[in-house]
Amino acid sequence: MLSRWLQANRREFTSLDIREILSLAVHSEEEDGQIYAAYADRVRAKFPASAKLFEGMAAEENEHRRQLLDLYQQRFGETLVPIRREHVRGYLSRKPVWLMAELSIETVRQQVWEMERAAYHFYLEAAKQVADAEVRKLLGDLAEQEKKHEYTADRLEAEHLHGDAKAEEASEEHRQFVLTYVQPGLAGLMDGSVSTLAPIFAAAFATGSTWETFLVGLAASVGAGISMGFTEAASDDGKLTGRGSPVRRGFAAGIMTAVGGLGHALPYLITDFWTATGIAIAVVFVELWAIAFIQNRFMSTPFWRAVLQVVLGGSLVFAAGILIGNA
Repeated sequence: MLSRWLQANRREFTSLDIREILSLAVHSEEEDGQIYAAYADRVRAKFPASAKLFEGMAAEENEHRRQLLDLYQQRFGETLVPIRREHVRGYLSRKPVWLMAELSIETVRQQVWEMERAAYHFYLEAAKQVADAEVRKLLGDLAEQEKKHEYTADRLEAEHLHGDAKAEEASEEHRQFVLTYVQPGLAGLMDGSVSTLAPIFAAAFATGSTWETFLVGLAASVGAGISMGFTEAASDDGKLTGRGSPVRRGFAAGIMTAVGGLGHALPYLITDFWTATGIAIAVVFVELWAIAFIQNRFMSTPFWRAVLQVVLGGSLVFAAGILIGNA
């Protein structure tokens, strides 16, 4: 979590000059065009009309790249600055769900909306930072074009999905809710559930006291929640990504992290040690499988990969806690 907080070796967006901003925009448009082209290939068999829509979007991103390149070449020559999203603080890289073999149309719609939302905010902030009139005009125009693209997710349903394949319409407010609250909350829940396993069960088997174990679990859960909350809030201010208020995201991540840890700490309010431990172990079992399901359902992680990461990994953390507690 600390590395995510510090985002070491990343540049502040406000420190970028015009040349770096234009180079970053060129690389970003190129990557987005490749993603839309990949989407077109993936959905062509089942949704040929949607594939054409993505091909059109890829062409539009390539046109944006051309406009940016033309202006860059006029001002700075042929060599772009090698700067990309992952080099800038607060500018999150595209999530790799588009590399998955299987993609639901709902996942695609949410990803498209998030991509265009982030692109809009990037151009908006870049235009504010640039004093050059010609560059500022181009960035402002691109911001408006990206803003219009946000509704492409709605067009996927309204124009190209019919009958049983038609997904329930998600409003802009719902998508923003997912981006600001659901995603950080799920990340916190997973982090809290797994990270607190070792200290709680180590304390349980080391002390044999349910009350002391509960206090350790409470401290670990609250501490992890505070840490995760600050980490999420500090990861980006939402200006470049459109992810919403860092304070709200921080509270969502922090609260759910604490909840994840408290799930297997609360059974130790029961005075009988083995009854409390048995219930806590059962809760852990349910938690780990629930997290694997959540990763598969909401984070687009293949189910068996989620099982390997969460259930197997969590089981190892759980076993480590018991071994340390019995040492």
